[in-house]
Amino acid sequence: MSPVSVARDLARLEALRWTFGAAAARERRALFRRMLRARLGARPIERLHELLLAARAYPDHRATLTLVQGALAAFGRRPDVRRHRAALADSGISGCDIRFGFFAPTARQLARRWPKQLELDVAALEDPDALEAWLPLLAHDAEVPGLDEYDYGLKRWLEQLKAPGEATGAFVARALSERLPDDAVFERVHDGLGLEYVLRGTAATPARTCSTWPVRSVRFQSTPFAGRPDLALVVDVPPRSIRALSLREGERALALAMEAMATRSRDLDVFAWGDARDVRRVDCGDSLEFLMIGAKPERRLLLESVYGFLSLKNGVPIGYVLTSALYRSAELAFNVFDTYRGAEAGPVYGKVLGMTRALFGTNAFTIFPYQLGDGNDEAIESGAWWFYQKLGFRPRAAGARLIMRRELSRMAREPSYRSSAGVLRRLARSNLYWHRGPSRRDVIGELPLPSAGLAVTRLITTRFGGDRARAAETCERTAAERLRLRSLAGWSESERHAWSRWASLVTLLPGVSRWTPREKAALVSVIRAKGGRREDKFVHAFDAHPRLGPALASLLRATRA
Repeated sequence: MSPVSVARDLARLEALRWTFGAAAARERRALFRRMLRARLGARPIERLHELLLAARAYPDHRATLTLVQGALAAFGRRPDVRRHRAALADSGISGCDIRFGFFAPTARQLARRWPKQLELDVAALEDPDALEAWLPLLAHDAEVPGLDEYDYGLKRWLEQLKAPGEATGAFVARALSERLPDDAVFERVHDGLGLEYVLRGTAATPARTCSTWPVRSVRFQSTPFAGRPDLALVVDVPPRSIRALSLREGERALALAMEAMATRSRDLDVFAWGDARDVRRVDCGDSLEFLMIGAKPERRLLLESVYGFLSLKNGVPIGYVLTSALYRSAELAFNVFDTYRGAEAGPVYGKVLGMTRALFGTNAFTIFPYQLGDGNDEAIESGAWWFYQKLGFRPRAAGARLIMRRELSRMAREPSYRSSAGVLRRLARSNLYWHRGPSRRDVIGELPLPSAGLAVTRLITTRFGGDRARAAETCERTAAERLRLRSLAGWSESERHAWSRWASLVTLLPGVSRWTPREKAALVSVIRAKGGRREDKFVHAFDAHPRLGPALASLLRATRA
């Protein structure tokens, strides 16, 4: 095919991406067959790859699905893919390299699974000296004289120190992890060094090309996507089913989530620190599912519960959702991967609200500024603020409401008008909210949850002179006395950790001493649930407590930043 023909056919395929019906299906297959026989340049290869992925997630016919699956299975072996492999780095195509500054747990996992492929991108390091200063601590003591005296430079020393057949990035991630067995310390040191990696692509390394979760059946898209949902209706529609996964299935879900993020040069804490024991499969119908992933107990926040959801359409990862839930409210971060934008974001978001309400008992939802574009160019480019506004979310900040009214007035006068990037950035400085029922203020986004930590800091410095060990011991004893807790016998290590974190907060909560024995016992159950196997049980226990929520809100509001 000539370059002109290639450009024409790709443009037509992109125009048909979200067009369905028998005629569009036949034309799509004919175009795919022609493109798959052609030898392409790097950019056309990448465009064809994304079109195949879109058709895999939203197939219009069984014949299309068969064609696309076969094409993707062989895609990494195409001669033109191998020829342009360097130019296709970060494309997510099978066999191509990935360059990214992976978070500590992801880097460690990659080093374990692909020790020969995970290289350190020394040329991309902002401060090579910072890593070089760590080399004596990663080596055997008897090696230190050579490290001290011979100025080989970082790259050559890494080649000297690593094991035979081990890549330099795998050595650094492994050695740092071994030297720093405390996960929190390992993470701070690793991420503080600003390490940049290159995962050399092979047929076995992460790729988006054939990244799927097994499904029993496929839903074929034969009609246009549904329009914008009515949140007041869909929020009360629960998922079709919620099923806990086995430990082995949970590990597979974590691996798929890592693959979906790593191949898009992304990382997400709750996926990176996910707990394979707390993974569920949420079926929302129409072949839309979510893999719900909870964090390891030691990685959980003090207050709100955080879960990550990998969004699947016909088993294909199409995006992710991050929820933080407490006070019958939830902060939502919703992302659709680039390949699938323009499809059914509105209907999927409606299912997200219904799922969140069913899982956490939520009746108030908030979107934080970053998701709207505050420091997030991707959200500005996608017009995220207006996506949520059109669904029914509204700002509470007076300035944002004034700008919104002005923009709406201008849009009414000029139908083609669109808010500028500058206007979107001003709008994105404050939260958006949507309530099922009356608006209220005791919700995430309104309550200053970080003030809990500030209150504890002030307690430790003023009452204990900064002696944190004494403060922890005294607060645990005092909290146990107030709640009539005689012993932690039978508690797991994670539950004990939750108790040690919450004890100081219990001593600060107003009025706890006057609570009934039943209310005190319920608070003990709330704290124990924070360290339990599934953190959403903590949310339900917290929100069901008749006095805990108001007492904590009073403390938060009384603690001035």
